[in-house]
Amino acid sequence: VLEELHQLVGLEKVKNDVKELINLLEIQKKRQAEGLKNIDITLHTVFLGPPGTGKTSVARLLARIYKHLGFLSKGQLYETDREGMIAGFVGQTATKVDKVIQESLGGVLFIDEAYALTQNTMGNDYGSEAVNTLLKRMEDHRDDLSVVVAGYTEPMKIFVESNPGLRSRFNRFFYFDHFTAEQLYQIFEGFCKNADFIIDEDAKEKLADTFDLLVDKKDDSFGNARVVRYLFEKCVQNQANRIIKLAKISKKTLKTFTEEDIPEPNETP
Repeated sequence: VLEELHQLVGLEKVKNDVKELINLLEIQKKRQAEGLKNIDITLHTVFLGPPGTGKTSVARLLARIYKHLGFLSKGQLYETDREGMIAGFVGQTATKVDKVIQESLGGVLFIDEAYALTQNTMGNDYGSEAVNTLLKRMEDHRDDLSVVVAGYTEPMKIFVESNPGLRSRFNRFFYFDHFTAEQLYQIFEGFCKNADFIIDEDAKEKLADTFDLLVDKKDDSFGNARVVRYLFEKCVQNQANRIIKLAKISKKTLKTFTEEDIPEPNETP
């Protein structure tokens, strides 16, 4: 699992945070085996940062790490968001949260854009019911459940500070940064490798320029790896449109992206 973590592009701060957490948990286990007292360590974590920076991937690996270390019984990841936890009628939100918790027991519950739970967008305050139910279930199942709340940095800080229960349970923060242009290119190469594509020299140059431009004009909502995924899928479509007209299509032709296949930067979200 650690090898998979280290193969992720970038995320050096996060990788180091995970390593330090593992060190702490392993020593806790050894102290426990010797009959020594331990401080109460929470497995609940706040992931801060823009979209497409690997938060879900790291949460999935954390779930497996916790299982290997004996802190969780199953090690699965269950993903949800505001829609998955909040109902439109009185009394139904607690039922939805209970269902989410049951699916997550033994593993990690990953709540994306968790700050939306306390953003009252529907004129009803069912978000506070969701948070209070979540906090109670976290306490009920504290020996076999880890909760990861994730989202943009500033809204997440406000979310955690909005409730004393959240503040006391979530005191471990992992910071995810935007990828650099070089890292975005590495991610694109990874998609190519996994799907049996290669990039010719002219295409490489255009891709590098594209990622430079995307990073230069990015804002907080820039999608990072999600943008790379979109770009890769667009390249696959463009290549198909280009080579379908050829009289003879070789294996190399099927595998190769040319400059013509790379979308213009202004076509990329």
